[in-house]
Amino acid sequence: MNTGPGLFSDIGKKAKDLLTRDYISDHKFSVSTNSATGIALTSSATKKGGLSSGDIGAVYKYKNTLVDIKLDTESNQIATTLTIIDIVPSTKTIASFKLPNSKSGKVEVQYFHNHASLTSAVALTETPTIDVSATIGTPTFVIGAEAGYESSSGTLTKYTAGVSINKPDSSASIVLGDKGDTIRASYIHHLDASKKSGAVGEITRRFSTNENTFTVGGSYAVDSLTLVKAKLNNHGKLGALLQHEIIPKSLVTMSSELDTRALDRNPKFGLALALKP
Repeated sequence: MNTGPGLFSDIGKKAKDLLTRDYISDHKFSVSTNSATGIALTSSATKKGGLSSGDIGAVYKYKNTLVDIKLDTESNQIATTLTIIDIVPSTKTIASFKLPNSKSGKVEVQYFHNHASLTSAVALTETPTIDVSATIGTPTFVIGAEAGYESSSGTLTKYTAGVSINKPDSSASIVLGDKGDTIRASYIHHLDASKKSGAVGEITRRFSTNENTFTVGGSYAVDSLTLVKAKLNNHGKLGALLQHEIIPKSLVTMSSELDTRALDRNPKFGLALALKP
């Protein structure tokens, strides 16, 4: 299932992850543990500004079935996701819903082939929205598209197309999105075999406003336990991140963002501690 072109959402994902993943502006603490019965438990607390929230989650895996349950104390909702692999060969079925919201149900089916993938998601409501995406190609070259349809109005809510060229140490992609209003091109180059060190560049153009955003960034593995990242765009937003593995699988992450064009403003700081005993 991993030898084909992958999902449409994978196009440009490596560059996006390097520029956005683990950058935070709040304070978060989480603890994860595994029980003897194979259940993974996670508890987290987040403080953003003067507000605090938390959630408790449990993940249980049995053969080809994965059950993920999360209680959000801020919204008082229970989110449940059921994932089953290979009900039909080369497929993954994902059913999700939130309680007490009876209209939040959604079923997604992913199909993988050596030269194609297809995803279809349907909201379980009286007038469902339908999302469909597809890719064709190989792990090296991928072309794909996605579209969303709203049955109540009979209109397309989105349509996006993209292409990606992937090599062992680099990846380039172009995505035309927002119903043709934006185009995003990105390139990432890995500098080591572990792919922890790398450089990335991304440019986005919005045609309706004639606005361009260019972002460069990079990551560097200081050693096997410490990673630093930085990014800067043409609007003067500078971000930096330091992540250290304090004990095996337990990470502390410190992040900051500064507007270099408004140095009188206070920079944003974020801190995350994830413990996995």
